[in-house]
Amino acid sequence: MAATTLAEARAAIVAVGRWLDGKGWAPATAGNYSMRLGNGSFAVTVSGRHKGRLTEDDVMSVDSSGRSLDGKKPSAETALHMAIYRDFPGVGAVLHSHSPTAVGLTRAAPGADGYLLSGHEMLKALPGIATHEAAVTLPIVDNTQDMAALDAAIAPRLLEAGAPPAYLIRSHGLYGWGRDMAEAERVIEAIEWMIAAELAEMSFRHGGG
Repeated sequence: MAATTLAEARAAIVAVGRWLDGKGWAPATAGNYSMRLGNGSFAVTVSGRHKGRLTEDDVMSVDSSGRSLDGKKPSAETALHMAIYRDFPGVGAVLHSHSPTAVGLTRAAPGADGYLLSGHEMLKALPGIATHEAAVTLPIVDNTQDMAALDAAIAPRLLEAGAPPAYLIRSHGLYGWGRDMAEAERVIEAIEWMIAAELAEMSFRHGGG
């Protein structure tokens, strides 16, 4: 993984914010994005900014504990990003999307702690998967404003063998990550697409198509 500078991260995060907003996955000020920097710090989005209208001034730097290094206020969920970087040293970028389909899937299954994705060609977009004849269970965790509690609930499941580089927060959205921004984008886009396909299939099966 190449060392990323703050300037490079700012440009990449501004671009990914516009891309996610264009998909309808970053409504209002929802979402937060980050990248690991070569100097050991992290670039994250500033709290409360519309992700489709980010400027480079809307991307700040924090330390590994999520503390601001430049006086700006980081996104409220920065601790969840730091937890992923803590548990996966090879991760270089983390994205958090808010699509209506991802949120709707979790609300439609209030008691589920995961959702099985199997047989999709799009599974091959995930790291380490080379065939559609595969299956992954996307973890689902209940929403809370207590980031430490959320981390404690989801971290053990992410470290299980075969866990995908992503998870859902019920009624909230999707987290996905990769070794660099390009891989993180592929993970988010592939999983969002598979969720939409699953919901479309359910609609057709129940006569809604």
